[in-house]
Amino acid sequence: MNLTNHNPAHLRKFLQSWMINTLAVLVAVYVLPGLHFQGDSLWTPFVASLVLGILNAFVRPIMMLMALPLLIFTLGLFTLIINACLLYLVHWLMGVHFQIDNFWWALLGAVVISVVSVLLNILTGSGNTRIQVHRHSPPPDRPGGNGPVIDV
Repeated sequence: MNLTNHNPAHLRKFLQSWMINTLAVLVAVYVLPGLHFQGDSLWTPFVASLVLGILNAFVRPIMMLMALPLLIFTLGLFTLIINACLLYLVHWLMGVHFQIDNFWWALLGAVVISVVSVLLNILTGSGNTRIQVHRHSPPPDRPGGNGPVIDV
């Protein structure tokens, strides 16, 4: 995003993505007992989701490239480990403000954040996730019968 040219559409998309990530982090902290916000600051969830977004934008692509053989071998499931590492890195960077009890809670937190983010992106129509339902009329009847046709 070019900071010298303020495009309202880019700003709106950034803020919408940030709010979705913040809600996803809040859901993970509320649902999982191994994730905690310390203190009474209302800014902590916003800062945690902003740090996670920055890490996802800059560190995650490097980690994905380095782990490409594992990603191929596990058919993409290693992405969950990468997401957990990034969430644990947020815990490390934020110190006492955002606590994760151990790596397994980070893994579960990454799964919850991913699922909630995808659902909220679908509901709001943001992101790259699109669901389309097309109804087609049935094909017209062919002359000579209604059974299956096998060409040899």
